[in-house]
Parts: sequence; C-alpha cells; structure tokens
Amino acid sequence: MLWAALAGGLGVIYLPLAVVVLNSFNSDRTFGWPPPSFTFRWWSAAWSSSGVRDALWVSVQAGLGATTIALLLGTMAAFAVQRYRFFGRDQVSLLIVLPIALPGIVTGIALSNTFHSVLGLPLGLFTVIVGHATFCVVTVYNNVLARLRRMGTNVEEASADLGADTFTTFRHVTFPMMRSALLAGGLLAFALSFDEIIVTTFTAGAGVRTLPIWIFENLFRPNQAPVVNVVAAALILLSVVPIYLAQRLSGEPR
Repeated sequence: MLWAALAGGLGVIYLPLAVVVLNSFNSDRTFGWPPPSFTFRWWSAAWSSSGVRDALWVSVQAGLGATTIALLLGTMAAFAVQRYRFFGRDQVSLLIVLPIALPGIVTGIALSNTFHSVLGLPLGLFTVIVGHATFCVVTVYNNVLARLRRMGTNVEEASADLGADTFTTFRHVTFPMMRSALLAGGLLAFALSFDEIIVTTFTAGAGVRTLPIWIFENLFRPNQAPVVNVVAAALILLSVVPIYLAQRLSGEPR
C-alpha cells in the first residue's frame, strides 16, 4: 500500500510535467494526443525568439540580484540568531521565516503599496529583485542556521585559543565549513526567484518581463502555444540542476 501511494503521488506530480516535455516535441500545433510525430521545430523557434531571450535575461538578472541579497542578509541573520543570545531572538527568527509562508499575493500587494505610496519608487527590475529577496532570504537563513547548529563552536574556539582573531577564524575555519550550505542556499534562492510570478506581477513595472510572466502572457495565444511548451519544458529541465546540487550539498556529511 505504501508503494502504491508513493507511485500515485509521484504520478500526480510528474506525469503532467512529462506531458509538457513531450508536447514541446509534438509536431501538431494543436497538441493532438498522442503526438502524430516529433519535431525540433518549436525548439528552434523558441531559440530564435527575441522575446524569450529578453525575458530569460531579465529572470537571470533578478535571480542573481535576489540571491546576492539573500546570501548577505540570510547569513548575517543566521549568525546573529545562532551565535548570540538576546531578547526576542525567537520572534526575530519567526519574522525572518514568515515571508515564505505568506501568500504571494499578500506579499506582492504589500510591496507594491510600499514602493508606490511610502517610498515613491518606480516599479522596475530593482523592485522585482527586492521583492524576490524577501522570500529568498529564508532559504539561505535556514541552510546556514542548520549548518551552524551542526558545526558547534568547538573548532572556532580552538582557533581563537591558538591566537587567531575573529576575521582570521571566519576566513580559515568558519567559512570553509559552511561553504556548501551557502552554495545550497544560494541555488535554492535562485531557483525560487527564477520561477516566481505572483510577487513579480505586483513589483515589475511596464517593460519588465521575466520568463514566467512571458509564459503567462503568451499561454493562450495560438501562435505562441508551441513555443510556450518549449520554454516550460526547458525550465523543467533546467530546474533539476540547482535543486539536485542543493540537495547533494545540503546532505553532505560533516
């Protein structure tokens, strides 16, 4: 019964994804099933589309920017919560993790109102990066916090006993031991940012179009439907790499 439940759960998750991948090679523009034949025509069309390339570049920029902010803020927050005792520490930890649990539409509306009404910032790539960073921080924070708990402080204390100052200890002892956790958190943060659409819709200005937004806008256009399937299939295949690497790095024994 457990094996049957496992197979059923995996089927619900991965069969629709397999259909998307197969349809990206479907020679029938209307996606007749089963596919009458297979072709690379749509992949060539997607590669030649300037809209896809521009949206891809915007998504990469947003992902890299949000990941950089998340690595800095998430790492510092994890060190503060794990290495120091202060009033309200548990509440601070809750506030850091909360954004990833909030509905995306709530976060998007809150950020949009803040940018417009409070800060007076025009919506654009910068606001998209800030919006993505609000939930990307959580993945870095959780990975670094877990690694710091596993590391303890014995090695760092030994380094200090041997005469190393704080920065030398961090550079030669702490950072090498937590490097894989930082990389795993960064990969997960980039993956989350890359496929985000709800927060992006509320924080992107006119002319800022990420790949998920491009897919949504072209999903119901008959002439673009085959290209949309190709882009979706490519995203599925590309998403496997960072998630796999992050899983391997997070599970690396120490």
